[in-house]
This record gives sequence, structure tokens and C-alpha cells, in this order.
Amino acid sequence: MKSKGFLSRDFIIQVVGLVFSIVVVVTVYNTYILPAADEIKMMDDIRASQNPDGGFIPERSLVVLLKNIEQETCLILMMWATIIIGFKFVKLQGEQSMMEHPFLKISRGERIIPEDALGHYKEVESQLRRSQRLRGKILPDVIQAALHRFDATRSIQDAAHAMRERAEMAYEQLESDLSLIRYIAWAIPSVGFIGTVRGIGEALEQADMAIRGDISGVTTSLGLAFNSTFVALMLSIVLMLMVHLLQSKQESLVIELQDNASKKVIGLMKKPTLEESKISFT
Repeated sequence: MKSKGFLSRDFIIQVVGLVFSIVVVVTVYNTYILPAADEIKMMDDIRASQNPDGGFIPERSLVVLLKNIEQETCLILMMWATIIIGFKFVKLQGEQSMMEHPFLKISRGERIIPEDALGHYKEVESQLRRSQRLRGKILPDVIQAALHRFDATRSIQDAAHAMRERAEMAYEQLESDLSLIRYIAWAIPSVGFIGTVRGIGEALEQADMAIRGDISGVTTSLGLAFNSTFVALMLSIVLMLMVHLLQSKQESLVIELQDNASKKVIGLMKKPTLEESKISFT
């Protein structure tokens, strides 16, 4: 796999995904959630004034649960991570489709000998130059590594070792690409805890009002504290599940690609015996 530039497709997807997530979530909040939450609060205040004996229970709804800035931030991060994960699943599907591509034009019964390894290497390289779809994929890179090592050392074991090394490097690259998603998975509960701290701090500031009998401010602030934590933890659980599924898909993909290269390349390699080499020479 080739190194990624600053303006690579992955980077562009991350930037576009962040902008899209901000625009969508902020639009939904400004057009629906915040107005609906204000309307519910106004109706609750009216009902509370009509029930001065304290028997009124405020309405609980999804918009009330999500109305604060911490929950909005968590939703933006969650949508951003979902877009990135979805893009990575699409990329893995593209990697898996490579197993159906005939990189080596080898007829039935034909074997790959050291003298032909360089020719097959150039054949794969030519396909990569002609087709944009094949560039940057794991399988052709693994195949080329095996062919190059077989041409250099004439050893099937060395070729298999080179194939495994390149597959492991590809897996490590896939794992390193998850660093941003892991950061978001850490950031979401952290933002929720920020809301918790802010809510508790506001509640403590209004403790004197609660002592005088007005606990509305304290309950509102505590609602912020618990709601932000609840939303953040729920989103974090869902996000970690998606990360786990993505990692499992990556692991199984690399194993499948390695098995495919082993059967279609390493399994076809043959080191001629001394007698066969003499016959070929004569």
C-alpha cells in the first residue's frame, strides 16, 4: 500500500464528513430540536403555574434529552465517525473484490519459475498503470512482493515470507487508519462528562435558591448533567460496536487476501530441479 498524501481521498472524506456532520446536526437543532425544547419548557412552566401544590411532573421527551450543546457536539462527532467508518467499509469491499481479478495470466498446469517471476511482476505493474481501480490495493502489492522476492532469491519460502510481511504491513496500515475514529470514540464520552461537570457546577451555584425553596434551577442543571452523560455513553457504546465490526472485517480481509495470494501465486511457484535446469539450458 502506498503512503497517503495530505490531499488523499481519505483526508478529503474526513474533512467533507466533518463539514457535512456539522451542517446537518446544527440545521436539525436550529430548525426542530431547540424550538421544540423551548415549546415544551414553556408548556411545562404553564402547567407548573397551574399546579402550585407541586404535583406537576415535567414532560420528558427526546428533544429535551438532546437540547444542550454537549449533546449536539456528541451527535456531530458520532455522525462524523459513522461517515468515516462507512467509507472504510466501502474500501474494504473494494479490496475484497480484488480476489476475483486475474492478476497473473497463467494457463492451467503452468507453474511460476524464478526465470518468469520478473515477467509476471511487470505484468501486474502494467495492470496497475492501466487501471486506476487497482492502484493502492493490498492484493496486487502482496503479489508483487512475493514475485519480487522469488526473482531475487529463487526461494519459495522467501517469497511466502515476503508475502506475509507485506500482508502484515497492510494490516498495520489499516489499524493506524483507525486512530481518528478511536480519538472520536474517546472524545464523545469526554464531551458528555464536560456537560456533567458544567451541570453540577451550575446546580451548586443555585444551591442558595434551593435552600429558599426554589429547586427549579437546580433540577434543570442536574438534568443537563445526567442527560449529557447518558447521551454520550449511549453513542459511545454504539460507536465502539461499529469499530469492533470494522476491525473484525479488516482482520478477516487480510487473512482472505493472504490465503488468496498463497493459493494463486505461492502455490504455483516451482523451483526447477538441477536436471530440469540442465535440460532448459541445453
